Amino acid sequence: MSDAEKALGQLRERIDAVDKGLLKLLNDRAALAQEVAEAKRHGTASFYRPERERSLIDSLQADNPGPFPGEAIRPVFQEIVSACLSLEQGMEVAYLGPEATFTHQAVKRHFGSSAKTVPCGTIDAVFAEVERGEAAFGVVPVENSSEGVVNHTLDCFVDSSLKIVAEIVVDIEHCLLARDGLKENQIERVYSHPQALAQCRGWLSANLKQASLVPSASTADAARAAKEDPAGAAVSGQMAARMYGLMVLRRNLQDHHDNVTRFLVVGKDSQAVGQADNLKTSLLMTLPDTPGALLEVLTHFERRAINLSKIESRPSKRKAWDYVFFLDLDGRADEAKVAEVLNILGERCDLFKVLGTYQKADNHE
Repeated sequence: MSDAEKALGQLRERIDAVDKGLLKLLNDRAALAQEVAEAKRHGTASFYRPERERSLIDSLQADNPGPFPGEAIRPVFQEIVSACLSLEQGMEVAYLGPEATFTHQAVKRHFGSSAKTVPCGTIDAVFAEVERGEAAFGVVPVENSSEGVVNHTLDCFVDSSLKIVAEIVVDIEHCLLARDGLKENQIERVYSHPQALAQCRGWLSANLKQASLVPSASTADAARAAKEDPAGAAVSGQMAARMYGLMVLRRNLQDHHDNVTRFLVVGKDSQAVGQADNLKTSLLMTLPDTPGALLEVLTHFERRAINLSKIESRPSKRKAWDYVFFLDLDGRADEAKVAEVLNILGERCDLFKVLGTYQKADNHE
């Protein structure tokens, strides 16, 4: 054996020893998580603390001296936190399914692979699952950077008592999936969710003119359809390719390559958010049908230098030409100047709800 081979063997032995040490530390952490769970059972503390998890991982990234890659800190520790949380409580998370959709990807990113997941067929069903207590939290899409809001999600908040406890932002990379051996010029049908087709309309028009576009209930259903169609392809994600045994013919089909989708985590109760700076508050309200009503609302925010990052209107569906306004603002609901405006609006509006205060998602999580 050469000196180089001996040195390599010694390095591998040291790596094995470090791995065993890591395993011991992971089990030490898991044991502490079980003790935390026991302490929480005798009190009122929440098992799920997104602001603590976020703060922990942010701190670890900031303190990382290297050479372990900084961008790998978050996914590694997210899985550790997820596995330990599963020991504290068998928490179930409902989401807009089926499996292998981008919503499923958002769930895995935020809650980790150890979370118990419940796929639901509709956004209404996700809300209902959480309202009945069958799931602790729900994850639903609310907005895409190129195609706008998901109206159904906003509509569900009008009659629901659920709160927004977190948001997740996921980069959306659409891929062209097909059975092994199918060439692009042989594709006769392309399946996908209407939003995904819209996000890729330019590429599809330029490259698959011969194919008809077939709307599907989800990008995962599209992959399933492509699996069964000898001349069919799907616009979906790589997770769906792995699940249904399809080949990835093309990546990054989306017309805008900064294409991201925002998802909301909803639960029965608001969550503590600490004193973080990167907070937002979401609310909904109806306004009197009088001249200047919206201007008056906006003036209250402007006078107190409160930034509105989003305002959206939807038909209330309670009477003709009646609208519900959805607003996102920077800051927390119990901050003095914000609370002052919210009290004014609560007295002024027929319908008014604070949907939650939560941390802004990091686009690079």
